[in-house]
Parts: sequence; C-alpha cells; structure tokens
Amino acid sequence: MTSIEVTTESEDSGPSGYAAARLCLLQEKAQSGPPRRAALAALTDTWLTGLFTTAAEATGVRGAALVAVGGYGRGELSPRSDLDLLLLHDGSADAGAIASLADRIWYPVWDLGLALDHSVRTPGEARKTAGEDLKVQLGLLDARSVAGDRGLVAAMRTTIFADWRNLAPKRLPALDELCRERAERQGELQFLLEPDLKEARGGLRDATALRAVAASWIADAPREGLAEARRTLLDTRDALHLTTGRATDRLALQEQDQVSAALGLLDADALLRQVYEAARTVSYATDVTWREVNRVLRARSARPRLRAMLGGKAAAPDRTPLADGVVEADGEVVLARTARPERDPVLVLRAAAAAAQSELPISRHVVRHLATAARPLPVPWPAEAREELVTLLGAGEATIPVWEALEAEGLITRLLPDWERVHCRPQRNPVHTWTVDRHLVEAAVRASSLTRRVGRPDLLLVAALLHDIGKGWPGDHSVAGEVIARDVAARIGFDQHDVGVIATLVRHHLLLIETATRRDLDDPATVRSVATAVGTASTLELLHALTEADALATGPAAWSTWRASLVTDLVTRVAAVLAGQAPDEPEPAAPSAEQERLAVEALRTGEPVLTLHAQTEAPDEDGEPEPVGVELQIAVPDRPGVLPAAAGVLALHRLTVRAADLRAVELPTEIGECADVLLLSWRVAAEYGSLPQAGRLRADLVRALDGSLDIQARLAEREAAYPRRRGVKAPPPRVTVAPAGSRLATVIEVRAQDAPGLLHRIGRALEQSAVRVRSAHVSTLGANAVDTVYVTREDGSVLPDADAAAVAKALEEALR
Repeated sequence: MTSIEVTTESEDSGPSGYAAARLCLLQEKAQSGPPRRAALAALTDTWLTGLFTTAAEATGVRGAALVAVGGYGRGELSPRSDLDLLLLHDGSADAGAIASLADRIWYPVWDLGLALDHSVRTPGEARKTAGEDLKVQLGLLDARSVAGDRGLVAAMRTTIFADWRNLAPKRLPALDELCRERAERQGELQFLLEPDLKEARGGLRDATALRAVAASWIADAPREGLAEARRTLLDTRDALHLTTGRATDRLALQEQDQVSAALGLLDADALLRQVYEAARTVSYATDVTWREVNRVLRARSARPRLRAMLGGKAAAPDRTPLADGVVEADGEVVLARTARPERDPVLVLRAAAAAAQSELPISRHVVRHLATAARPLPVPWPAEAREELVTLLGAGEATIPVWEALEAEGLITRLLPDWERVHCRPQRNPVHTWTVDRHLVEAAVRASSLTRRVGRPDLLLVAALLHDIGKGWPGDHSVAGEVIARDVAARIGFDQHDVGVIATLVRHHLLLIETATRRDLDDPATVRSVATAVGTASTLELLHALTEADALATGPAAWSTWRASLVTDLVTRVAAVLAGQAPDEPEPAAPSAEQERLAVEALRTGEPVLTLHAQTEAPDEDGEPEPVGVELQIAVPDRPGVLPAAAGVLALHRLTVRAADLRAVELPTEIGECADVLLLSWRVAAEYGSLPQAGRLRADLVRALDGSLDIQARLAEREAAYPRRRGVKAPPPRVTVAPAGSRLATVIEVRAQDAPGLLHRIGRALEQSAVRVRSAHVSTLGANAVDTVYVTREDGSVLPDADAAAVAKALEEALR
C-alpha cells in the first residue's frame, strides 16, 4: 500500500496529489500502527522532496538540505502530528535566496492546513542553538535527512551527538529536572481518567527522553516491553486523532468509547487499562534509568578523588548485609554472593522487605534474576514468607517503589494470582486518585501508620491490601472480595480464625463510613446491625483503622475531620454494645437550653429564629483547634414546607449540608394551649468564601416561607449555570427503601448527582408525599450525593411497605 501511495504522489507532486494520497492512506483500515506511521512519513518525505527539489532549482541554492526532526525525524507521524522541519544550509547562498527557498517549502505545507514547526539554520547555528536550548538539542538527536545535501546533515548529526555525549554530565541532570517539572504539572498517565498521552509522566515525552539518555552512552533504559509500550501509546494517539479529527493528545472521557472501538477493544475500561499498562512500563523504565544515570554521574565525580586516595586503584563498592542473602551495594539492594534463589523460595519477599525497610531501591537486575530463578512458594506459605510480606507492607511510603519493581517483572501476580484482576484497573469515580491495584498498595501504606492502634497489625495490613480485591468481578465487590480474601489469606498461611477476620474486614470495609454518614446513630437498630456484622471488639478495632486507611488512600474528598468524628462516634457506640451494654430505645431528647430559647422566641414572634456557631475539636499538632463544621440551629412554628424552604435557602447561599436533624417540640402558648415548634439542627459548610450572616439567612427563610422568594425558580437558574462536562452524562438517580433500617422510622436512601438544591428537591417531593422527615443524613463524594432520610407518617408511625415503596418511587421520579 505504501509503495502505491508514494507512486501516486510522484505523478502529482502538488498539494492536491499529496492530500489525496494522505487521505487514502489514513482511511485504509488494513494498515495501522507502525506501518501506517512509517508509510505516512515516507509519503510526506516524497512530497517534501519534490517541493525542495523544485524550490532549490528555482532559487539556485546549493549546499542545503531539508531535515526532519522530532517525531517526524523518527518516522512516527500520527494523523494530525505537526511537521518538525529544519532547512539546513552551508551559508554559501545569500540570505534572500535562502528565504525564497524556505517560503517555497513552508507555504504549500500551510496551504494544506498542516501544523508546521520550522527553522532555518547553518550547522554552526544549529549547534549553537542546541547548546543553548535543551529542547532543540533533543529534537536534533532525531534529525533525519529528507532531501538535499545528505553529507551536510550527516556532519551536523555527528557534531550534535558528540556535543550531547561530551556535555552529558551537565545536560542529563537538566533533562531529568525538565521531566520532573512536566510530571508535576501533568500528573501520572497511569492514574489519570483523562490522560495526556504525550506530556503526562509515563507518556511519549518520557519515552523520547529515554532515547536521549541512551544516546549519551551514560546509561540505557530497560528494553523489555518498552518498544511495545511506545507502540501502544502511539496507536492510541493515532486512533484519537482519527476519531476526533483534531491534533490532540488528551484522551478525554467522551472520546474513549470511540477510540476503544477504533482499536478493536472491548470498551473504554479496556482502553484505559491498556494505556495504563504501557504508561507503567515507561514510568518504571524512567525511574530505573534516571537512578542509573545519577549513580554513574556520582561515581564519575567521586572517582578521581578515590583513585588519588587509593594510589590509582579503583575502590570496590561496600556490601552491607541487610538480611539473609541480601546486601546493600552502591545504594541498591542486591543479592549476597552466597544467595541461591533456586533453593530459597522466600528470598523474593525477604529482599523486598529489606529494601523497603532500608528505604533503598531494589536492583532491576536482581528483580529480573529473581523472576527467572526463584522457586515458587509452597502453598500455604511458610511463616517466614508471611512475616516478610507483612514487613514489606508495613514499611510505609518506601513500600511503593519496591512493590512497583516486583510488579514490573510479574512477581506480584506470581505471589498473588488474584492480583491480575485488579492490575491497572481504572476507577471511574473521580473521588478515586489511583487505579485499583495502586489504591490497595496506598491503603496498606496508610494502614502502616495506624498499626499502633490495633492488636493485630498483620491482619490490618493484609486486609488493607485486599479490601478491594473483588473489583472487576460481577456484583458487589465487597461480597466477591470476601471470597477472594478468604482464599488469599489461607494461601499465605493464616490460620482459620485469622482467615475469618480478614474476610470479615474485606466484606464490611465500607460498613462504618456508610453507616456513620447515612444512618441515624441515635437509632438502636443502626448500632445493633453494625455490632452484629462486626462480631468482636478486636475486629471492630481493625475495621476502624481499615476504614481510615481506605479513605485516606482514596483521595482528599473521601476523608475529613467531620467524617472521622462520625465514624469514631459510631465505633464508640458499637464498642459499648459489644461490651454488653445494649442500647435502650431512645426517648425523645429534651431540647438544649439554646434550642429551647430559640423555640420560645419562634413561638412568641411566629417567625423563624436561627443561630450559627462554628464547631471545633481538640487542638491539632500545631496547637490550633481544627474546625469540624458550622452548626446552624433553626426554630420555626410548625407548618408545611419548612424542610424544602430551609434547604433551598442554604443552597442559595452556597452552604453545603453535611447533616440535618428535624424534630418537633411542644410548648405552651399564652392562652394555655400547646403548639408545636420545629427544631432543625444542621451541620453546614461554605462551598467557598466566608459564611453568610445569620440575619440574611433568616430574612430569606421568612420570604421563602411566605412565598415571596421563589426558591425553585432561583435554583433552576443556578442549575442551568452549573458546570457540566461536555459528553459526560450522569447516571439517573436511584431511590431505595432500606430494609429493616430502623424500628422507629422508614429509611429512604437517595443516590443522585450532586447539584445545588438537591436536598431542597428531596424535601419538596417528601412534602408532596405527605410524610414527616424525622432526620436527614447527607454524604457527598465528588459529584455523587448519597442522602438518607428517616420518614414517618403524620402520626409518627413507620410507613407500611407498600406506602414506603410508593414514596421512594415518587421521589425518584421527582429527581429525574
């Protein structure tokens, strides 16, 4: 196909001929990947050769060449890639002729709408610019002659490469810093939901940087899998260019289904997983290569001094014992000379644990040797192997690079075969920072700092590593994970009791946070259900620590002081039940002195009365009390529509509701009768900026209740302006009745896309269903809201099942 296209172009060297041949090539389904990129580069070479030859004859310029640099120089043209071109000349022609030559080449390129990065230089100017600009020098390392004087190009390449190697001790640290700064800006490709295939860490820029390091002759990148990883990223970018018709490197969410289809993959998750695996290969190669570069440069700088001290003899690196068969040499963990991995199945984990505990990298050559030579562990594992795994997991942040090194050579899946299912598995929930497998390792890292809070730190660390192991299987990942965790725990040698504890922790790893943020903790049924699921005080202790480690490893939106306080409150109540203190059925709590004062004032004036108070907890490490939230107390004479009115006013003032409680108190009137006053206790936080004044909140609440403030219309205007991602469609809301959730009220759970006024809409729908809201519990994770409301009939009784289902259905319809 390539030869046909080139021949076609030779018959018509004008722009139209090239454009037609290019279009035909890009539409050819049978040719893709490296062959298509090479064919596109060859086709472009032929066209540009014709332009250059004609232009050189017309201008009379001799001693000039057209040079492809960058990706085009490597012959890797994607459908929408720009053309990086250098017009190189020996300086013998006058400036006017050179300018005319350049115009005759550049303008036809622009006329076709192709992006062009161009320059005109002599070899001396190219060398000088490369010496001043690292990015120019990197581009020239891939310089390739397209047309003209090939000897001129060859001489320039020789000079550029010589300069690069001579200046490597200075240039390579600058390149390393450039890569680090870019990674800081763009993030890690292997964890991003919308990655930049070129600029993110582990992307095409890093792969190109590894080529530059190899060209310096200082160090070479690991070659295993690297070429295939580059191909995967380039193929993905090709498909992205063709499906979008744009020169973009950002794999946006709305493009992923089309790109995956173009690549013949099952779905967008399969696409991301493939991209993540490629990025992980590039990232690992980058880490190993730069570590080797820094080691060589340190050795070079120290060598003259050492030789002078030793009388000209080279010093052998010290070998410091770390564990049986494991030593440290030259800043890396390597095997002792007496180590025999083919006879020592525990050596893999022993070396990994020693590296993590010493905060040292484990040598890539050692990991590769272990991957090929180490005997597999017997099943169940011996006690030493299990202890070394726990030691590795308990090393904190140092665990991560060691784990990545083992994973890069396939040792993790050999030790834990079920790991393959979560390897590089994306998580679509934006609350999650990491892929599933990295999240599990991060959870173990977080758990390592909590081991002093539990009696069995080994069970905590292993449960943290396994808590999401069920993701990727059908159904509830906690249920699937329990089965897998039971099998893995037995495999690594835990006894039957410990296997049961780990399985329980995995099965219920979301129990505490979901219950604390979505259920009424004053309801005895809530506390009893948790106590029944957990079973023992020691398991509760472990589950408390696992809950915190899981949330901290998820992302900043998953854990806060407020969430921690709710979970701690729940754990305290459950611990009391497990200690034999059965909770009594609650009697209506008497209002506090402040609530009673507000209620009396509301009854006297017939209008709402409210107060705002900041809540704090014990001082933090800096001695400053940490804010938990802002408490808003509202008292208003009982009347319909109070909940939606109050929630709507809070939404208009951009106050996020974290928790809400509503109840009625009965107070005597001046004429000796009794009247109900509604007390609403809210925990709120400002979305941004400072809190509104209480007087403004009260004024708007009065207007909302008397109908002069149309909250629904105001919120509709706000919702119309609410930012939404193009092409990202939120799933529909879901409303369910929690079975046996409470004996005091009907528990309705709402899962919906978070939006301004959501609680207001929930309140309006419940008012229209003629039910009373006893309490409300609000939880927001990223763009997802999970709100739980406890409702009763007007007489305070639990709704019959049929009525509860009808209310849930009506509420779901109202939220669509």
